[in-house]
Amino acid sequence: MKISYQWLNQFVDTEKIDPQKLADQVSLTGIEVASVIAPDAGLKKIVVGHILSTKPHPDSDHLTLCQVDIGASEPVQIVCGAPNVAADQYVIVALPGARIADNVKIKRGKMRGEASEGMICALQEIGFSDSVVPKEFQNGIYVFPNPEPVGESVFEYLGMTDRLIDFDITPNRADTLGMHGAAWEVGAMLHKRPQFPAVEISEGNTKTSDLLNVTVENKEAVPQYLLKVVQNVNVQPSPLWLQIRLWNNGVRPINNVVDVTNYVMLEYGQPLHAFDYDKLTSHEILVRQAHDHEQLVTLDGEKCELVADDIVITDGQDPVALAGTMGGLNSEITAATKNIVIESAVFNGTSIRKTAQRHNLHTEATIRFEKGIDESSTEEALQRAVQLMGELANGQSSQGVLVGNQVIPVAKEIVVVPKHVNHVLGTEISAAQMASIMDDLGFAHQDQTDQLLVTVPIRRWDIFIEADLIEEIARLYGYDKLPSTLPVGAQTIGAFNTKQTLIRKVKKLLLANGLDEVISYALVNEQEASAFTYEQTADIKLAWPMTQDHAYLRQNLISGLLNDLQYNLARKQNDVQIFEQGNVFHKINDEQQPNEIPTLAALWSGQVSAASWLGKSQAVDFYYVKGVLTDLFENLGIADLVTYQADAAIPELHPGRTAKLLLGDQVLGFVGELHPTFQHELNLPEAYVMQLNLDVILAQDLPVLVSQAAPKYPAVERDLALIVHQQVTNAEVVNAIKAAAGKYLTNVQIFDVFTGENIGLHKQSLAYRLHFQNPEATLTDEQVTNAMAKVTAKLQTDFAAQIR
Repeated sequence: MKISYQWLNQFVDTEKIDPQKLADQVSLTGIEVASVIAPDAGLKKIVVGHILSTKPHPDSDHLTLCQVDIGASEPVQIVCGAPNVAADQYVIVALPGARIADNVKIKRGKMRGEASEGMICALQEIGFSDSVVPKEFQNGIYVFPNPEPVGESVFEYLGMTDRLIDFDITPNRADTLGMHGAAWEVGAMLHKRPQFPAVEISEGNTKTSDLLNVTVENKEAVPQYLLKVVQNVNVQPSPLWLQIRLWNNGVRPINNVVDVTNYVMLEYGQPLHAFDYDKLTSHEILVRQAHDHEQLVTLDGEKCELVADDIVITDGQDPVALAGTMGGLNSEITAATKNIVIESAVFNGTSIRKTAQRHNLHTEATIRFEKGIDESSTEEALQRAVQLMGELANGQSSQGVLVGNQVIPVAKEIVVVPKHVNHVLGTEISAAQMASIMDDLGFAHQDQTDQLLVTVPIRRWDIFIEADLIEEIARLYGYDKLPSTLPVGAQTIGAFNTKQTLIRKVKKLLLANGLDEVISYALVNEQEASAFTYEQTADIKLAWPMTQDHAYLRQNLISGLLNDLQYNLARKQNDVQIFEQGNVFHKINDEQQPNEIPTLAALWSGQVSAASWLGKSQAVDFYYVKGVLTDLFENLGIADLVTYQADAAIPELHPGRTAKLLLGDQVLGFVGELHPTFQHELNLPEAYVMQLNLDVILAQDLPVLVSQAAPKYPAVERDLALIVHQQVTNAEVVNAIKAAAGKYLTNVQIFDVFTGENIGLHKQSLAYRLHFQNPEATLTDEQVTNAMAKVTAKLQTDFAAQIR
């Protein structure tokens, strides 16, 4: 909410405090101020000009030569290309040397041979957003509605000398979404009671009930619904002061009737709506739930298909507005409108929020209804709008307010115990000081021995209990005045639990292996959610997704990494090594929350090392990725427990280059290359991925890694080459060697693989280097020979291996 400093001063005397200092004080009391906006910042030498005469440019069919009075001794010539330029207009003129929006400097020049002494400006060219420029001036220059002093700076006459204090309002302080609420807040801070203009209207003799009937079907969803008719209005542009109030708050001026409803909304925080009375064919208002598939064309020209959960305003039969959201085109206020119906209502916030999300209609009205409005001022805001329409549109008010429903909440009474307040805050604030703070807030109170009975006005619907009043006392007393105290009592020493320790360890290990950590969205589309899973559960779809690309909770992390890969490839980053740690979600049933499983995933693509004078470049492959995993498992102490099984169960992975990872008899995860077809569909290069279920690792009793002294006795190495069938895996051979070699075997490493006709069809030659070492003595040749004999016998028995 942008709070106009000048408007604020009409309600509460700020003693001309500098707007920035005032903003700083407001921030100290609990409402953060995002910024103080100066609309004229960076602009200079922009004045009011009076166009004396115009004539077509001799060498252009769209340019106009204008003689403009800028307050100098002689008029100047300015070439203008705007279609709405004409003689006797009072306009915005940027003089030579002026700075306009985006720091553009204006110079003297010639346009097709004709001199131009400056520029006649549109509002957009001096910094106004296109969304607030009146429609009649959107494609041309701005013309002042009344003569202004020629040669004077335009800033004051366009409201640009005002300062806009941008309140960054939290959902619980929606009471400050109106100038009245902001005035109460600033007044409490300055110890001053705000003063608001009296609402006085002159009513005609015709009763509102004689002109209109109203019925509210669902009174629980519509606690208040009030109407009044204003007749014989003269619809025309609003006076400039009103337009300034609106565009400084980001609202486009339309006409005096619509602008009054928006002005009162900004003033009171109460959304209003105006209907063309003569377009309500039955002169009846029926507020009801919409019918499924019922249609309404809204004021923005969009067709909405309604559902039964929407609340609609009808003319007795057909919808004329979507309650609390937007009016219908069929009851729009136009220049021909003579009689209007003004609506002031309270609608259920949850219903309005769902309607706005359903139809993607987020308006200033929905923002306020969603967060709450001051239900005590609903009728006063209606009367204020009628008053202004009488003053600005010469309308005649009907007699009385037509009530469809009016249930006004009761003001809450809360007991505050000063002793308890000081105990909570650690202060010594007197009861009199607390009572003074209540006075500043406009809260009535009564002294009751050692406590205060506070009556909270309806406009502060965010306050329910004593703790809320303690917060009010604390923030107005001054957070900066609260003493700093240490907690009393035993303190718990912080430490990471097992899960946190594991997650931090695996992250460090992957970072050490050259991967970068990324964070992806937990919400994905339907195809991405269920990919890369062994046991796919039912999809978990959001009830109200922001977009269909983020409608489902993920069941894997790989989909997010692939999106990250595409993002990098689009920016010519082809060598990608990334990982993510996060939760995946598995559905249990409709009643229970889904399981959140801590998961680790990684992706590799491109080169793992670039070519240099030291050697050639190395492209990522399955064995490089397996090496990273092996390093990870060794550092976790589970390398001997993890086994790899060839696997083709996941359709998104290459059936011949994918392995299932088992930790004991539990599925730990998988590692493999993306399926070529899948890569082609996503237009990806060759890429490898892995994913681990960290819950499986957490279920293990992980060994503690213990450092050992360097061995004193020499190691012995023996090489072993054998020919086996191609179906025999390296892991099977290594396990057999470890089982037979005895306790002095410290390491087994494969160093050669060969296939070819020389060794036979469907055969492979594998060569291993075996390391033996006794930490307590020197190994004898006989001990090593005996161990090698046992290994050879084992391999021959298990695999019919031919020892080379």
